[in-house]
Amino acid sequence: MNAPKRPQRPPRWADYLLEWFCAPNLLEEVQGDLQERFERDIRQRGITSANRNYVLSVLGFLRSFARQRQPNAYRSPESLRQTDQTVPFLLSPVMLRNHFKIAWRNLINNKAYSAINIFGLAVGLATCLLITLYVFDELSYDKHHENANRLYRVATATKEENWAATAAPTAWGLKNDFPEVEQVTRILKMPNMEKMLLKYDHNHEQKHFFETNGYYVDSTFFELFTYKFKYGNPKNAINQPNTLVLSESLANKLFGDENPIGKVINLGLPFGDFNYTVNGVFRKSHKSHIDAHFFLSMRNGDVGSWVDQQRNWATNNIFYAYVKLRAGANAQSFERKLPDFLNRHGAADLRALGVSKSLFLQPVTDIYLKSSLDNEIAPGGSMTYLYVFGSIAAFLLLIACINFMNLSTARSEKRAKEVGIRKAMGAFKTSLIGQFLGESLLMSILALCFALAFMQLILPVFNDLTRKDLSVFQNPAFLGWIVAITLLTGLLAGFYPAFYLSSFKPIAVLKGRLITTISATALRKGLVVFQFTVSIVLILGAIVIWQQLSFVQNQNLGFTKTQQLVIPLQSSQATGNYITLKNELLKNPQVVSAASGSTYPGLEASDDLLFYAEGKSVHEAVDINFATVENDYLETLGFKLLYGRAFSKNFTADSTSIILNEVAVNQLGYDAKTAVGKSIYFDWQNGRHPMQIVGVVRNFNYQSLHQAIKPYGLTTTIGDKHRYFIANVHPKEYTKLLATIEKSWKKVNPDTPFSYSFLDQDFQRNYEKEQRTSSIVLYFTLIAIVIACLGLFGLVAFSAEQRTKEIGIRKVLGASVVSIVALLSKDFLQLILVAILIATPIAWYGMTQWLHDFAYKVDIEWWVFALAGLLALGTALLTVSFQSIKAALMNPVTSLRSD
Repeated sequence: MNAPKRPQRPPRWADYLLEWFCAPNLLEEVQGDLQERFERDIRQRGITSANRNYVLSVLGFLRSFARQRQPNAYRSPESLRQTDQTVPFLLSPVMLRNHFKIAWRNLINNKAYSAINIFGLAVGLATCLLITLYVFDELSYDKHHENANRLYRVATATKEENWAATAAPTAWGLKNDFPEVEQVTRILKMPNMEKMLLKYDHNHEQKHFFETNGYYVDSTFFELFTYKFKYGNPKNAINQPNTLVLSESLANKLFGDENPIGKVINLGLPFGDFNYTVNGVFRKSHKSHIDAHFFLSMRNGDVGSWVDQQRNWATNNIFYAYVKLRAGANAQSFERKLPDFLNRHGAADLRALGVSKSLFLQPVTDIYLKSSLDNEIAPGGSMTYLYVFGSIAAFLLLIACINFMNLSTARSEKRAKEVGIRKAMGAFKTSLIGQFLGESLLMSILALCFALAFMQLILPVFNDLTRKDLSVFQNPAFLGWIVAITLLTGLLAGFYPAFYLSSFKPIAVLKGRLITTISATALRKGLVVFQFTVSIVLILGAIVIWQQLSFVQNQNLGFTKTQQLVIPLQSSQATGNYITLKNELLKNPQVVSAASGSTYPGLEASDDLLFYAEGKSVHEAVDINFATVENDYLETLGFKLLYGRAFSKNFTADSTSIILNEVAVNQLGYDAKTAVGKSIYFDWQNGRHPMQIVGVVRNFNYQSLHQAIKPYGLTTTIGDKHRYFIANVHPKEYTKLLATIEKSWKKVNPDTPFSYSFLDQDFQRNYEKEQRTSSIVLYFTLIAIVIACLGLFGLVAFSAEQRTKEIGIRKVLGASVVSIVALLSKDFLQLILVAILIATPIAWYGMTQWLHDFAYKVDIEWWVFALAGLLALGTALLTVSFQSIKAALMNPVTSLRSD
């Protein structure tokens, strides 16, 4: 069938000119007369002559229009009676009540349209508010400290890497040298001591358990950092030796509801048991990058004497140094003095060790989100991820608003007569705009009610996903954001429809000559493309993140990570009875082999030395991380020995032997094939110490795949090799084996709780941030698709409704169901194809940037984009087809009888 001809319209610029110059009270009459004359000229003289006459008529009337135009050519009767009224007529209670009634009536009379809009807005609002709540929480870290803008951490930079910690003398050296430093403090996190054994015995009641996140701190700690105390006084909480401060949750775990001040806790460490007196309990009411469960005084009987001996400015960079600058001190000027300060005090130590380093400042308020240094005190957040999540939230809300815009403009013909009649009755355009904005605000408020209900339902899942404990009303400022986002949503969703609907010409509308402009249709199509572009970008992101996580989980790391049971030896009893425990467990045939070490792959490497090869000096040294291990360590963990031999009790000289990976051998300047038997050296305490290479192992990832493989070595004597017990097990049933091992443990170590983990799970914790991101992006992707398809569903339903008679005629003339479905679907599917083309380069760029954080990563191949496109296309086709088939199956007799 031939499509009906579109009605001819006068030049648009002439209409704009007319609207600009003509007084509001004369515009409709003059424009209507010119429109009638234009149509008569078309019939009698043709379109060219009609356009010319229309333009000349407009130009000829400009002078009279300008003379008659007045700012307020028409005033309402109410304004004539009350010329000094303070409340604008459009905002008067009468008009607002009228707008509300009309909005509510339209909402009730169009239930399907309203349901689609309200549900979409509710889901978008709930998602946006959840992410806003998450962002608020992430941005709150360390903002609560008094004078937080004057607190800085002093970090270390070297040629190879940057460290969050520094040498022991640094903090107090700064205090002594610079008057602009008001106070300093240090935090010590002992390497390879993730857990400490706390023991409290009282009235035959024993509480023995391992606790994480315990830190040694100077007595000045609470002068810099603000904590609210439930018991005790922060000013003197850790002034005395062997005192500690507990978090409220830990105090309840140990002592219940009683005041624990003065009570004694026994601290079990690998090198002994030590008594500490409780001198304070703090509430964790605010977030900090120092996620402490308890603080121990640096002056103590366990590590205190060792700390006092740390006078070297080049070694043992494991102290986190913080400074509080005086009011008015300039941080940049102070930072510029640090090179001279380090050179003045540490030049000799650095030169002796053959290293160079520098110091720099980090604002404490920036550490959690913006610091990416090695050896961080605790895992931090990511400002990049906040931007990503915030953008996703905004886009999801925008997609929901687009649904409202599209459906409102698509239904414009149903509101056209209403607009025409209101304008004919004297309604101003501003009044109509207010009415339509009121409708969108009403829907936004109703959507908020549903959104808050959705939030309460999904908040537990969201908290589990993000490892947080968020609640909707925990932050009073968040309530203001709820109101602001709701109002913004209503205004954003209703802004374009309000101006579009209120712009209809009453004469054209009432004569039935409403023309849907090309610009309105193009904008609607563009918004659909935008919706699905966002959805496809999220689909591609979710696929690539899943690919990368699957890659890192299944990558060959150079050792056997599965079926490796790890038991920490974090008490003196456990380390002292290690041999007995090992012999006891090896009697079990399901324990294939066992060994101990100072660390194991997956933990942060903290022990390192500068080694140099034969014929070289310390100035050509290579920084090599190392682990101190037992003889069976290589066999138990399945390292691939390329050349040489493993450690053995049959070789007494192994006390000065070392096994290196390929990277270490190459950087030392040796060939892996001939390196066995060669010597390497390290300088310590003014002495040169040789070690002989007895083996070379294949490169292995002892850290996450975020980092490239670095030089690594294994020794038997430099450190404490009895920190972790590792057993390679092949059980028939894990539960029974673990019960057997626990029974053996309690037999050997009755005063130490049994604790274990599996190496593959420990290694996987390096990717927790990416796993959370993957889950969040997946959920957001599903939400984006649901909202976009909901809008598409509404548009298709309305399109089918508008073309009911056309479909009936086509069916009478013999059109098949398939052809009618294709007719209704093709335009929408073309828009999805355009969205795929736009989303592909955007997603490729974004995911390429994300993969830069990994040293080992997947390639983004073509099939990923094809899969994402097919998923989007299939989902859209399913949505469109449902309504299209329903319309195609309708009885044509019914269709032709309607209206």
